[in-house]
Amino acid sequence: MSTFVGVLVSDPWLQSQFTQVELRSLKSKYIVAQRQTGKLTVKDLPPLMLKLKGLKDEISAEEIATTLSESYPDDSQEIEFEVFLKEYLNLQGKSAAKKGASGAKNSSSFLKATTTTLLHHINESEKASYVAHINSFLGEDSFLKKYLPMDPNSNDLFNLIRDGVLLCKLINVAVPGTIDERAINTKRVLNPWERNENHTLCLNSAKAIGCTVVNIGTQDLVEGRPHLILGLISQIIKIQLLADLNLKKTPQLVELMDDDNKDLEELMALAPDKMLLKWMNHHLKKAGYQKTVTNFSTDVKDGEAYAYLLKALAPEVSSETTIDVKDPSERAKMVIEQAEKLDCKRYLTPKDIVEGSPNLNLAFVAQIFQHRNGFTTDNKQIKITQASTPDDVVISREERSFRMWINSLGIATYVNNLFEDVKNGWVLLEVLDKVSPGCVKWKQASKPPIKMPFRKVENCNQVINIGRELNFSLVNLAGNDIVQGNKKLILAYLWQLMRFNILQLLKNLRCQSQGKEITDADILNWANSKVSSAGRSSQIESFKDKSIATGIFFLELLSAVESRVVNWKVVTKGEEEEDRKLNATYIISVARKLGCSVFLLPEDIMEVNQKMIMTLTASIMYYSLQKQQCPDTKSQSEERNLQKTPSCSSLDEASSLAESVSNLDLEDDATSRAPLESGDAGSTIEVTSNSTVDDATSNGKDATGE
Repeated sequence: MSTFVGVLVSDPWLQSQFTQVELRSLKSKYIVAQRQTGKLTVKDLPPLMLKLKGLKDEISAEEIATTLSESYPDDSQEIEFEVFLKEYLNLQGKSAAKKGASGAKNSSSFLKATTTTLLHHINESEKASYVAHINSFLGEDSFLKKYLPMDPNSNDLFNLIRDGVLLCKLINVAVPGTIDERAINTKRVLNPWERNENHTLCLNSAKAIGCTVVNIGTQDLVEGRPHLILGLISQIIKIQLLADLNLKKTPQLVELMDDDNKDLEELMALAPDKMLLKWMNHHLKKAGYQKTVTNFSTDVKDGEAYAYLLKALAPEVSSETTIDVKDPSERAKMVIEQAEKLDCKRYLTPKDIVEGSPNLNLAFVAQIFQHRNGFTTDNKQIKITQASTPDDVVISREERSFRMWINSLGIATYVNNLFEDVKNGWVLLEVLDKVSPGCVKWKQASKPPIKMPFRKVENCNQVINIGRELNFSLVNLAGNDIVQGNKKLILAYLWQLMRFNILQLLKNLRCQSQGKEITDADILNWANSKVSSAGRSSQIESFKDKSIATGIFFLELLSAVESRVVNWKVVTKGEEEEDRKLNATYIISVARKLGCSVFLLPEDIMEVNQKMIMTLTASIMYYSLQKQQCPDTKSQSEERNLQKTPSCSSLDEASSLAESVSNLDLEDDATSRAPLESGDAGSTIEVTSNSTVDDATSNGKDATGE
């Protein structure tokens, strides 16, 4: 078995924009096209680019050719592989900008829109809005108040981001308790390593609340790259603003059910932004508005929908003349003034409404919802019977765990409700292909929307068959169980898939295993040995050892891996429940600070959830083995190399976030699966398959703070 090296690119920044799976696929496509003509020229690129996800169906061959002609007037010029990669990123950005301008009506999730593509245009209105939000919510923070308020017209935001504290604090505003602030480095002057730890903690925590954090790494935050920073902040603020748009937080939302939607599960499965649209249309219909709002861009540009919405929700502040005003800018101004009378924060200007800024319009509607949702008082008595038994509580936590893990992988589909979204089998096929590239027979799969039920069963049957090939235990589990939404069986499958992922990651390091299969017992023995070698006395007999609940063992393990990372002054003995929770919360933040991508909740440690304990331990082991292969260095330049150098790019979990772009079409055909020859420059045959999948291994808070 060959040792994994990967496809290497001379430009470290360019290397960081792709995962190894993606580079391998791109290299494969490049080589196939090159062989067909002897060399790959500018005129050969348009048909090749059209096969790549992010460009397919979004941009035409003519548009690609026109863009390329600006840089390469001679279409017979030969294109090298790295130039091919750069042009792909450039075209991807243009495609995304074009899609955003049209309103992006069919976006699968509000979280997918801002950081998955390489966009360099800075929206000054959005920047000013985010600065105002930060000034408002963090202005009294004990550490940040000496730096706030920021001037929205300056670069204060990007400069203040550089030490990592602001983003960590903002995440805690969005979903309180996500980060244990005892783990944040808050010295007035941070050294490069402490700063990097803060950014690593920030990025791993952002994933844990539901952000899509692809194409961004710690160095991007250190350097204050505006387009990436604004994209991340946008997601965090949206999560905060839409936190109540679910039936657990706002059970009155059941009032949105009507003759066309009697299925409660369907309502529960709606993404927060889709729920907000449904709420808006519900009240617009009552107010006599004849149109249906399908997006927060083109459909609200004239301000009419807002005028009707405020008329329905707050007649005491609205005016009949608002609807009759002919000038959209004047109407938009009146709408904003009326909303401010409800104490809605000013997230946008009349110009932003008229220009159809989707992010700011969404924030505006979310503010109206928070201050005046228009539901009847009787609905306050509605209770949604969820998580009512101990088993249901565990199922709810595991659903959140696997949902966040799946979203962290960077697949094309964003999962909002695990049990609903996996029913057609497509999401599971995407995850399988990410975890074990090449295992899915895409020609035999049906892509959503799927109208015929038997097509869903076919997809799910393939999911089961692949599971058997991966040696999963699938007794009494059939494809139809997934289609029917059998929660326990779906969770059983996903647990085995997550476990397979982390074990393969450990095996691929080939550090202690010499290529042998790694077992749970190996992970347990490693953890006990690591703690013992550090001179500590804690030991555990299994991953369900009740002593784990105190948190002491994991704190000693983390300290053994990185001696300075645990501040023992804040650690409790874990004898009382509150002390155990403090320790568990600290463990999760310290692990993320090191670079472990974990999603579990403090309750999983306190209650010793065997599955989550195993994956947490494995994630720490993965980090430790990476550290041995790519030793820590202290200088700033060496720190940058740790994040960007190809041989170490998969060794820093925070850096791997920057590499987790999922923008390629990995179809099961000769073009995308062509083998690489060892003689090709910059290529290596990859035998072990999971080098690019994050070691996301457990449970976490979801985007709504459930």
